[in-house]
Amino acid sequence: MRTPIAVAALLASAGLGASVAAVAVHEADGGAGTTIIRRPAVTVNAAPAASTSPSGGMSVSEIYRKSVPGVVEVLATGQTSGNGFFGGQTESAQGTGFQVDTKGDIVTNYHVVENSDSVQVRLNNGHTFPGRVIGRDPGKDLAVIRISAPSSELSPLTFADSSAVQVGDSVVAIGDPYGLRNTATAGIVSALHRTIVSPSNDKITGVIQTDAAINSGNSGGPLLNSQGQVIGVNSQIESGSQTGGGGGNIGIGFSIPSNTVASVAHSLIETAKSKPYVGIVLVTVTPSVANATGMSPACLSWLGTTVCGGVSRNSPTVRDGSAAKVRLGIDAT
Repeated sequence: MRTPIAVAALLASAGLGASVAAVAVHEADGGAGTTIIRRPAVTVNAAPAASTSPSGGMSVSEIYRKSVPGVVEVLATGQTSGNGFFGGQTESAQGTGFQVDTKGDIVTNYHVVENSDSVQVRLNNGHTFPGRVIGRDPGKDLAVIRISAPSSELSPLTFADSSAVQVGDSVVAIGDPYGLRNTATAGIVSALHRTIVSPSNDKITGVIQTDAAINSGNSGGPLLNSQGQVIGVNSQIESGSQTGGGGGNIGIGFSIPSNTVASVAHSLIETAKSKPYVGIVLVTVTPSVANATGMSPACLSWLGTTVCGGVSRNSPTVRDGSAAKVRLGIDAT
């Protein structure tokens, strides 16, 4: 049967030098699984050229020029766990995102950064900044990355009301399919109120279906209306494969609606502002470690569990002078 698949980031294992693939979560008769999309040797799917102005709005070219400065490339790396005799491998993932404010907050798909240890964000001007994932919502397949970039280099996009979207509306998708930066494809809204499955096997409702070409690497990129406003985040495609194991765009893509995206992004950003950070680092204090660090090998027994460790010098616990209150057998490192 055909299965919708996440147009995930491109993945490659370092040292294996082989194929580039996309990890995807798909829906199949009440279940979810992982699908690997093998990259074709030379395959570029393009939507038909469209230079005329959509009814009542800007031309595709105008939408692109207005919006592309706010679209970014997301490069994530992570370490896989070792398997038996062999150690872990470094994986790299490539996807798309877009700026939502002048503080450096960027929305993308959760599955783009799901296994990341580090993230790099490349702006439209070519400047690259290290990113920090400040919030994740696997159930909605959304995440927010923050970069420290000058506000003069940021061009945030604006959200439209996705409840006003209608079938037949003209749309433009901008992203980095197969690493081809700043690719624009045009189409229409094909259907509304679709349901897809997230990486955590939760249902995402109210999804927008489009025939604008979306491929691996488009994940996290914006779907734009004829005013250049975000109406969705491009997330999954129908692969055209009976097993979900391959195939590119066949004109059926799925975009998480902007009302959902805006709500989740706002919540993740606000939660990051108030998220507590204690700064306690737990380590095993062996006699050799105690001698080397000057720590006493005392332990704290809490709820039946014996914990040995320390408090980071730069942590809030030390900075606010409360370290002495929480020592209880744990020395400051």
